[in-house]
Amino acid sequence: MGYFALIETPSPLKRLEEWIRRRLRLCRWHQWKRVRTRIRELRALGLKEHEVFEIANTRKGAWRTTRTPQLHKALGKATGLSKG
Repeated sequence: MGYFALIETPSPLKRLEEWIRRRLRLCRWHQWKRVRTRIRELRALGLKEHEVFEIANTRKGAWRTTRTPQLHKALGKATGLSKG
């Protein structure tokens, strides 16, 4: 017990989980290739209308887009990424 108490695994595991979730959001974003599809899917996930158009028409790269609050809200832990 003394040996394992010294290991600080929660921090690296949390960072790994965050990266995996971001990567899954990226995969889902790439599946929605067209803006029309992104609008439809984001609406279905319950985002407000102005948020939908703001994020669906973004000119940011896909990896950067995955850090936006709109995608965190739409594809968060509660909704999961299993829809599809």
